[in-house]
Amino acid sequence: MPDDSKSPNHVAIIMDGNGRWAQMRHRPRLVGHHAGAKRVREIVRAAPDHGVKYLTIFAFSTENWKRTQTEVAGLMKLFKRYIRREAQNLLEEGVRVRFIGDRVRLEPALVDLMDGLELLTADNDHVHLTIALNYGGRDEVARAAKRMAYDVAMGKLNPRDVCDETFPKYLDTHVLPDPDLVIRTSGEARISNFLLWQSAYSEYEFIDTLWPDFTADVFAKVVSRYGARDRRFGAVKA
Repeated sequence: MPDDSKSPNHVAIIMDGNGRWAQMRHRPRLVGHHAGAKRVREIVRAAPDHGVKYLTIFAFSTENWKRTQTEVAGLMKLFKRYIRREAQNLLEEGVRVRFIGDRVRLEPALVDLMDGLELLTADNDHVHLTIALNYGGRDEVARAAKRMAYDVAMGKLNPRDVCDETFPKYLDTHVLPDPDLVIRTSGEARISNFLLWQSAYSEYEFIDTLWPDFTADVFAKVVSRYGARDRRFGAVKA
């Protein structure tokens, strides 16, 4: 059994490297995305074994619309396929699924599947899987600010009560704890507009492994390194 006192309660992952993984094998980029989707299944199942209760994955960013129409369309089909294929397994394995991000631009058929999966798994509590889809940290903060401004205008919120404890209640992640550990695969060392507010005090791991090669064993090694870190949150030990 994992030592939960040394395990990250919430791990967030920037799943990078799918396209490069495929190109290295002289295959279309979408082949890499399909391989990456299979890896998601493995990591979700492995998470509880390492004391991880919350897992958040970055599936599609607000900037990813800039990719080719073929790749974007293929990704949207993949998301729908993943939900249809995995819904029953996620239910039976006790996974609660949530989606964060702006759903306005997504096609109605995909949004219906997302809503359905959230409802189907609403009573699960073994592991909480959050999928960031059409998500951007700046976009999330802007949308939260609009909701807060509306409540102020409607008299539901006193401007004097706006603080760093009030604002998170308007974020997409308002029901989730902040991530303890953020992992980015593929060797890139940037956060790419992911969980900007929530990761203010997160530990980061930037690893060279491409996402389709990110096995449960690699996940275990990264999580184990977290236990050796000294998290002070700005304080100094006496």
